[in-house]
Amino acid sequence: MNRRTVLLGAAAPVALACLANPARAAPRQQAPSRRKTGPAARRLQLRHAHTGDRFSGPYHNGRTPDPAAMAELSLVLADSRTGAVRPFDPLALDHLWEAAQRAGLGGELLIYSGYRTPHTNALVDGAGDSQHLRAAALDVHVPAERLPGFVDAALRLGHGGVGVYANRGFVHLDSGPVRRWGDVPSDAPPPGAPPRGTASARAPRPDPIGRMAEAWAAARGR
Repeated sequence: MNRRTVLLGAAAPVALACLANPARAAPRQQAPSRRKTGPAARRLQLRHAHTGDRFSGPYHNGRTPDPAAMAELSLVLADSRTGAVRPFDPLALDHLWEAAQRAGLGGELLIYSGYRTPHTNALVDGAGDSQHLRAAALDVHVPAERLPGFVDAALRLGHGGVGVYANRGFVHLDSGPVRRWGDVPSDAPPPGAPPRGTASARAPRPDPIGRMAEAWAAARGR
């Protein structure tokens, strides 16, 4: 008896057992696993109006900002007069991204101003405490026909500062305290108002100082 015969003879009981039990003959097929999809990446296309520098691509993976992309964006949004660079605040970029998403403003966004040094800020008559000084503000061009929708979306986010300069064709967005100024329409929504078509508004933040003032006024009126 040669080696091949021995091997075939040894395999015969296994083959017979598989024929007797077909379930053992075929490997068990596992149900395909469903991959959990995380939040979508946030993408921006920007061009600085004064330097021509551009950025195009994701800057945020949906959970955290991408460090390499933020470094590139900090260069694109550097002081346009001196080229000075300061790490840009991703929250200001989030304000721009969310407002553009809600307003349906796609394509390349033209940026008039990002980071400013104190000297540059003084030359353009910027506020002494401007968020541009801390690389936390963007002046973005918005076409006149898209301006109302963009401003409405930015205000409803309730994230930071929204300054409207309709005659100059741009909107200021920053990550500072919630406030508004400029050519804001009289019927503009309050900060943090729900998007159009939403039934209920966001719950207001607690205002202990306001409640104390109301209680004091009520006590005086007794």
